[in-house]
Amino acid sequence: MTPPDPPPTARVVLSWSSGKDSAWTLQRLRAQGAEVVALLSTVNQVFARVAMHGTRTELVQAQARAAGVPLIKVLLPWPCPNEAYEAALSEALIALLDTQGVTQVAFGDLFLEEVRAYRERLLASLGLQGVFPLWGMPSAPLAREMLAAGVEAWIVCLDPKQLPSEWAGARVDARFLERLPAGVDPCGENGEFHTAVTAGPMFSTRIPVRAGEVVERDGFVFADLLLEEAAP
Repeated sequence: MTPPDPPPTARVVLSWSSGKDSAWTLQRLRAQGAEVVALLSTVNQVFARVAMHGTRTELVQAQARAAGVPLIKVLLPWPCPNEAYEAALSEALIALLDTQGVTQVAFGDLFLEEVRAYRERLLASLGLQGVFPLWGMPSAPLAREMLAAGVEAWIVCLDPKQLPSEWAGARVDARFLERLPAGVDPCGENGEFHTAVTAGPMFSTRIPVRAGEVVERDGFVFADLLLEEAAP
């Protein structure tokens, strides 16, 4: 059984995927009195997009500005073996430990024990501790709580084996939750879908976006989300 989470310290770095769970983790950390000193995003340096979600770095930078938190991009090669991922992430975290005095790293994970255990092992090897403010929260009530608070999230990546491909680019709203196929987690915790957030109580302003191209790649469907100011 996973032990209870330690309380967040005053200064925490947050793993930032661009999605709703990361955004809500920021909201929870602040409500707990923690100061989030940086958002840490892993970025595919070939495509200049957040790893897995495929969110453009321009949008992630706009999220950081709206959140009022500095963004640190961890550049990953492509392809990226796990050793390269761990080396790049470790270098960034050690720098934060040395320059910011950060001792905890927060994640938006909900219930995947293996994922949490992997993160904790990696952090422990660096002398850091993981905190998981959303851990154990039931997915369906959590998704509804986010929507009720004004979180605006869009599907930027989905697994077409679990969701219809045409849902790529859709907004996560009450109707989306009602239409989810049986067995699909309402927060997409099993990798069914990934999101990018453009509004919510963790942001000072809504981020204006428009829909871009939808493509299928490596077994997933990606929907591009463009900043209005950057749109052609």
